[in-house]
Amino acid sequence: MIEPRTTTGTAGTAGTTGTAVASDEVFRVEKHGIDPIPDEERHGSAKDLFWLWFGSNLTFTYVINGALAVAFGLSFWQATAVVVVSGLAFFAISAAGLSGIRTGTATLVISRAAFGVRGNFPAGVLNWVVSIGYTIVNTVVGTLALEVFFADLGWHGGDTARALALLITLALTFVVAMWGHATVQFAERWMAYVLAIGFAAVLVYVLPGADTAAPSAAPGASGWSLAFVVMLAGPFSYLPMPADYTRYLPRTTSLRSITWSGALGGFLSSVALGIAGVAAATQTDMTDAVAGAEALLPGWFQPLFLALVLGGSVTNSIITLYSSSLNLQVLGIPWSRAKAIVISAAVTALGSLGALFLTDFTASLLSFLSLLIIVFAPWGGVFLADMLLRRCRYDTEALHAGREGAYWYRSGYRPAGMTALLAGMVFAALTCDSELWTGPLVAPLGGADLTLLGAVVSGLVHWALARRGTAVRPA
Repeated sequence: MIEPRTTTGTAGTAGTTGTAVASDEVFRVEKHGIDPIPDEERHGSAKDLFWLWFGSNLTFTYVINGALAVAFGLSFWQATAVVVVSGLAFFAISAAGLSGIRTGTATLVISRAAFGVRGNFPAGVLNWVVSIGYTIVNTVVGTLALEVFFADLGWHGGDTARALALLITLALTFVVAMWGHATVQFAERWMAYVLAIGFAAVLVYVLPGADTAAPSAAPGASGWSLAFVVMLAGPFSYLPMPADYTRYLPRTTSLRSITWSGALGGFLSSVALGIAGVAAATQTDMTDAVAGAEALLPGWFQPLFLALVLGGSVTNSIITLYSSSLNLQVLGIPWSRAKAIVISAAVTALGSLGALFLTDFTASLLSFLSLLIIVFAPWGGVFLADMLLRRCRYDTEALHAGREGAYWYRSGYRPAGMTALLAGMVFAALTCDSELWTGPLVAPLGGADLTLLGAVVSGLVHWALARRGTAVRPA
C-alpha cells in the first residue's frame, strides 16, 4: 500500500512537485485500459470526483426529465420531491467507486466476481448498448441545440445544418474521450465552472415564474412511479462506471471521502437542472424541451442557453463514451482503449443519425429511459449486494485470470449471480410500463410501474443465495 500523495488538483498530475504521471497525462492518449493501475501510477484525490460527477451531470437531459415528471401529472412540489429523492441515488453510485480504488480496474471487470467471467458477458453487452444509448441521447440534444443556434444566426440549412451540428457535437465528445482519463477529468472540471454559472442564470429566470398550485387531479400510482423511473434512470445508468474513474486514486483514499465528493457533485447538478425542468414545464409546452425552455429566457440570453445545452450534452457524453471503450475491452475486443473507442463513436454516430432523421426524438427518449431500468436495476442490485458481501475485497489478479482464476466458478458462470439477475429482470419486465412494453402486472397494480424494485429483488435473491457460499469470502 502506498502513502497518499498530495496533488495540485489538476487531473494527470501527482506528487508535491506536480510531476505528470506518464501513463495518464492531460492531452495525451492514456496508455492504460482495463489492466490494473500500478500503485506507483496512482494519483489524484477524492475531490476530483466532485468535479467529474458535477460537470458530467450538468446536462439538459435532467431538464427534460423534470419536465416529464410534470407531464405525468405531478405538481411542482411533487415533481421537485421526486427530483430530490432520486438525486440521493448518487450516494450509492459514488460509494461503488471504492471497488476501483481496491482493484485499480474498471467496474465491468469487477462485476466478474458477481456473475462469473462468462456470466458477466451478456450484462456487459447490455451495459454497452445502454451506455451508447445515453451517449446518443445527449448527442441528439446537443445537436438540436446547435441547429437552433445556426437558425438564430440566420442559417436555416435544413438537413445540412443538422448534419453539421451533429458532426461538431460528435467531434467535441470523441476527442476528449479518446485522450482518456486525465483529459476527461480536466475537461469536466473546467467545463463545469462555465456550465454551473450559465445554468444558475437559467434557474434565476425560470424559477420565479413556476406555477406551484396543485393540479386539478391527483397523479395516481402511475404518475408517481413513472416520474421516479425517469428521474432515477440517470443515476442508475452510471452503475457500470464508478470504478472507471476511481481506479487511479491511491489505495488509501477513504470510502467516506469518495462517497461524499462524488455524490454531492452528481446530486447538486442533477437536482438543480431537474427542478429547472419542473419549473419550466409548469409555464410552457416542453414537448420540444429546448425550444420550450428557450422561450422563458430573455432574447439576449438565448444563444448562451443553446451553448449551455450543447456543453452539457458533451460533458455527459464524454464519460459515457470513455467508459464504453473500457466496456469493449471487457467484452474481449483485442484493441487498446483508444482504438476501441472508435467502435463506440461509430455506433453513436449511426444511432444519432437515426434519432435525428428517422424517429420522433421525444418519444424515443421516453421509451429508452423507461426500458433501460429493466436491465440496470437488477444488474445494479446484484453488483451492489455482492460488493457488500465481500466488503469490497477482491482478488485483482483473479479478475483478469479467466478460467484459471477464482471467479471462473462453474464453467465461467456464477449460479447465484445469474439466478438473481434473471429474477430481478423478470420482476422488472412484469411491472414495467413504457411505450414499448407494458408488463402484465401493471394493470392489477393500478398502473404503477415498479421496475425499480427489480434492484431490490435481485439484491435480496443474490444475498440469500451467495451469503452461504465460499465465493463470497474476501479474496
